[in-house]
Amino acid sequence: MTTTYLAQYLFAGLLPLALFGYLAGRRKIRVQQDPGARYKASENLFGWYAVTRMLLPAVVVSAGATVLDLFDLMEVPWPMVAATALGLGAGAMWIGLKAINPGLRVRTALEKTIVRVLLLASLISILTTIGIVLSIVFEAVHFFRIVNFWDFLTGTTWNPDGATVGEGGAQHLFGSVPLFAGTFMITAIAMCVAIPVGLFSAICMSEYASLRIRRIAKPALEILAGIPTVVYGFFAAITVSPFIVRLAESVGLQADFTNALSPGLVMGIMIIPLVSSLSDDVISSVPQSLREGSLALGAYPSETIKRVVLPAALPGIVSACLLAISRAVGETMIVVMAAGLQPNLTWNPLEGMTTVNVRIVDALTGDQAFDSPETLAAFGLGLVLLVLTLCLNIVSLTVIRKFRQKYE
Repeated sequence: MTTTYLAQYLFAGLLPLALFGYLAGRRKIRVQQDPGARYKASENLFGWYAVTRMLLPAVVVSAGATVLDLFDLMEVPWPMVAATALGLGAGAMWIGLKAINPGLRVRTALEKTIVRVLLLASLISILTTIGIVLSIVFEAVHFFRIVNFWDFLTGTTWNPDGATVGEGGAQHLFGSVPLFAGTFMITAIAMCVAIPVGLFSAICMSEYASLRIRRIAKPALEILAGIPTVVYGFFAAITVSPFIVRLAESVGLQADFTNALSPGLVMGIMIIPLVSSLSDDVISSVPQSLREGSLALGAYPSETIKRVVLPAALPGIVSACLLAISRAVGETMIVVMAAGLQPNLTWNPLEGMTTVNVRIVDALTGDQAFDSPETLAAFGLGLVLLVLTLCLNIVSLTVIRKFRQKYE
């Protein structure tokens, strides 16, 4: 469907028909209603009733044709689709106009329509999630038919281009342990920066700062969230990495310019506003009566925060930390620019490492065929990462539910 067809369908067909239905519904109920009646339904409701009756079949036909065209199931000429949708819409609108009378419970009918629309919106998000999972699973199955699943999970060498092994020729190695080790290493470094700094800043702004300071400090802190990640990547590669190299040399250590520490630190700085803003909102929502009760018993403000406020706000704080971890795991640009592309299994954060997301991008943007093991490896990595993220969400939800039941 071209942009021209879409514009003609909307502005020359659907919108004029909807406007006609709205005005016709208002006019018909205006003629039929008793001017002296004490209770009268709004004319606008009857106009919207006619519009909703017209839009339902038109939207269903348009969506069905879009799905058929998107998945290459059937090629339907769009002029035919537009004519069918408008014809069915006009017929449904005519039936809706015939049903309009003063005794029609138009408010109930519109409420049911709104509920159906909201249900459809929720189903779209659910079906989208299911579609994402299935698309990854199907392609990952093709990959694991080529590469042994256990070797993929436990292998310590990642070399999809092939490694020469004696007289056996080239052997493709798809050990994912270095990639996940790099992901966890950089994420852990980022969380060591983001969680303490973000949580302490949230406590300061919600419990100690005056209203004037809060109005200045919170927007200034949230400016960090609006900086593009490529700018953070430049900062990590040009400023932080050389500083770490010089600092390591000053204490007798050796550090690579593409090390894991610099993207971890910069990523932690990038995530601080996420932890701080959400934690601040959660801490501020703790009832003031809990603070006053603790202070009345003789506790200091710091003891009140530690033993009363933070435990009560813990479910929200855990949610903020989980969101920050997901943000760190999904980051790519900073790692590419500061940590490099070399898979390296090491405990030393001063050496270069890479993450799962970087290898996925590298596999899908290469010049290999889509059905090659090098490309399909991206779906295998994505599936394992999806399962790990799901397990992390389950653990966090368990913790949140436990403390919510304890402090509610």
